[in-house]
Amino acid sequence: MAVVIRMKRTGRRNRPCYRISVADRSFPRDGRTLETLGTYDPASPKPELRLTLNVERARHWLARGALPSDTARSLFRREGVYEGDQRKKPRKRSGRWKTTMTKTRRATARSRRAERKEGRSAERLVARKAAAAAAAAAGESAE
Repeated sequence: MAVVIRMKRTGRRNRPCYRISVADRSFPRDGRTLETLGTYDPASPKPELRLTLNVERARHWLARGALPSDTARSLFRREGVYEGDQRKKPRKRSGRWKTTMTKTRRATARSRRAERKEGRSAERLVARKAAAAAAAAAGESAE
C-alpha cells in the first residue's frame, strides 16, 4: 500500500480551505483518508490560523515512508517537519545556453536535405519518362 500525504479541498467556491491528510495513493483526492494531520486556510485573515499541523504525526508518517505532495512538502518545510528532499533538484546550467546547432549537426542536416531533394527529383524524372513512354505507346496503338 503506497501512502501519500496530500491536501483535500474543502471550503466554499472561490474560498478554498484544505485538510492535510494521509491517504492511500489509489483513494480519490477528496475521498477516504487514513488520518488528518491538520488544516491549511490560505485566505485566513489571522496568520496563526492559516496553518495548523500535528508535527509529531507528520514525522511519524514520513518515517513510515509516506510521500508528501509538493505543496505538503513546502508546508512541512515551513513548519520544520520535513527538512530532507527525496526528489532530485534540477541541475542548473552553467554558462550561456546555446540554441544553435553544432557544425557537425548542421552538416548532417544539410546532407540529408540534399539526399531527399535528389531522391525526389530522381523520382520525378522516372515518372516523367514513364508517362512519356505510356503516351508514346498510346499514340502508336491509336494509329
